[in-house]
Amino acid sequence: MSHELTLQELAEFSANFNADPKNQVIARAAARSGVLEASYNERVAGRLTRVFSTELPTDNVTNQKQSGRCWLFSTLNVLRHDFGAKHKAKNFTLSQSYNFFWDKLERANLFYEKVIETADKPLDDREVRSYFDFAGHDGGQWHMAVSLVKKYGVVPSYVMPESFNTSATNGLASALADKERKDALALRRLAQAGDQEGLEKARKTFLNEIYRMVAIAVGEPPKTFDLEYRDDDKNYHLEKNLTPVSFFNKYFDVDLDDYVVLTNAPDHEYGKLYHLGAEDNVEGGSPILFLNVPMEYLEQAAVAQLKDGEAVWFGNDVGRQMDHKTGYLDTDLYKLEDLFAVDLSLSKADRLATGVGEVSHAMTLVGVDEDKGDIRQWKVENSWGDKSGEKGFFVMSHNWFKEYVYEVVVHKKYLTKDQQELLSSTPVELAPWDSLA
Repeated sequence: MSHELTLQELAEFSANFNADPKNQVIARAAARSGVLEASYNERVAGRLTRVFSTELPTDNVTNQKQSGRCWLFSTLNVLRHDFGAKHKAKNFTLSQSYNFFWDKLERANLFYEKVIETADKPLDDREVRSYFDFAGHDGGQWHMAVSLVKKYGVVPSYVMPESFNTSATNGLASALADKERKDALALRRLAQAGDQEGLEKARKTFLNEIYRMVAIAVGEPPKTFDLEYRDDDKNYHLEKNLTPVSFFNKYFDVDLDDYVVLTNAPDHEYGKLYHLGAEDNVEGGSPILFLNVPMEYLEQAAVAQLKDGEAVWFGNDVGRQMDHKTGYLDTDLYKLEDLFAVDLSLSKADRLATGVGEVSHAMTLVGVDEDKGDIRQWKVENSWGDKSGEKGFFVMSHNWFKEYVYEVVVHKKYLTKDQQELLSSTPVELAPWDSLA
């Protein structure tokens, strides 16, 4: 039965509000400073310290600026820590622009493929609409970065530095989205007509045009470069004429195929391997796979990897209970329930199922603080520059980790025997609109 708000009902609501004088005091505070500031819990500062029982050697941080490349920044941060530990160069950084360039090309290629595969479905079909919505998008997953690194390698940041269009990607993203969606209409018509020759010719033309657009906006990636740096002991190093792939293979002691995305998605069945094929970005690359397990396994594996001296990529919902200035991440940071006198609580499963919760950001774990085996807090390296948090580093309570962390990337050696066996199982295919997308 439908319900219409009546004037009598609204008058009753107003009377109830004004019956409590405290509401006016709270309303004035909230109106002047905003609901987050008015509900800010100062006591959190007394719990979150900047001391950690396990901590990787870190110094500078990176800055993704006005872009959605956190997934790529976090992956390259993990790799640069590997380089820093192996070659005693903790401030060495890698180019995000380089892999960003190739992602735009590869992603366009997969988009065209999905468009052709679904040409027999109407434009308002939910699957088709999901692909169109993702066109030109910056966001991504761990395995998307892995596919790019495995195929194209990496380069130091000085070889292909950040530019205006990598630091502020809206203009390029919008142009690519318009271009790819227009191309999609042409490809659909050719596919529906059964014109295979015309289809392949059009696809090649469109990809060539995408290459031109990205090369104009970002610049062409280098084919070779000279590696030059000073290590932490001020020793000079120079190796000439490296390719991006040979650089990665020679200087990075990591097999990316050995790493697993452990996810905690309680709206999905535990003990299952899931595949998000809709967001695979490189044809023939690493599929986007999630092994869904209870939260304690994410905690244990992340701690073990940190204790072995290796950083941890993790996906989270950073917009929840976060203070940009201090870098605090704590479930009690904003007491909105107290401010509004309402119950705002939802389980983690319900947040995912209703769209309230999502993996909105990726960061890097570089430390953990334990007390007799109990986790107190985590040290987080963000990619928002050194003006947020404490010189770019955040501190996260363990309660926040449990509530708002959904993924950690760890070496498969930290998994249980049963979990390792699940990696070879046939994955469950996720819809493009799944809560893990």
